[in-house]
Amino acid sequence: MSEDPKNDPDRHAQKMAKKKVARDKIMSTKTDEKGLIIVHTGKGKGKSSAAFGMIFRAIAHGMPCAVVQYIKGGMKTGERDLIESRFGDICAFHTMGEGFTWETQDKTRDIEMAQAAWGKSKELIRDPGIRMVLLDEINIALRYGYLDLADVVDFLKTEKPQMTHVILTGRNAADDLIEIADLVTEMELVKHPFRAGVKAQAGVEF
Repeated sequence: MSEDPKNDPDRHAQKMAKKKVARDKIMSTKTDEKGLIIVHTGKGKGKSSAAFGMIFRAIAHGMPCAVVQYIKGGMKTGERDLIESRFGDICAFHTMGEGFTWETQDKTRDIEMAQAAWGKSKELIRDPGIRMVLLDEINIALRYGYLDLADVVDFLKTEKPQMTHVILTGRNAADDLIEIADLVTEMELVKHPFRAGVKAQAGVEF
């Protein structure tokens, strides 16, 4: 029986060598560095989780960062507990929301809180000493009209410092926001335990 070419170590090495040359050529053209506008959206789980992964990565690199939570209010979360207890000196954490809109049932109050969160967000983004700012669930506030989309887009385009990364999370990201973003990821829902009657669990959802 002849040997499968896919299992030939010499052929594999040659193939990977060619791939490395091509990859190195591509990477040699990527020389720019800038602060990114990053959007995590979609119906799937993991938008905030991925964003907090980036915040913890920034912390690990000693980069001052900040988090503003637009919706999640009194709910206890592992991310907030860990950052406030261990990394409060390098990452400011502001929980500005009071819960999901169907829980507060007070649109006027929701708008006031969203506006206050946006004011804090602008303050943090303008600070050139802060390298990354996470605006958690801001897309929900924009979707419900609690914030002016044009104002948010214009601010990010004209006032964000050149080297500051801003991450915006939440479902249904607006087209105008996606257009100005440098990196957009849409989380696709394939399967979720909630549909099988499994509640949100510590370490997975919060």
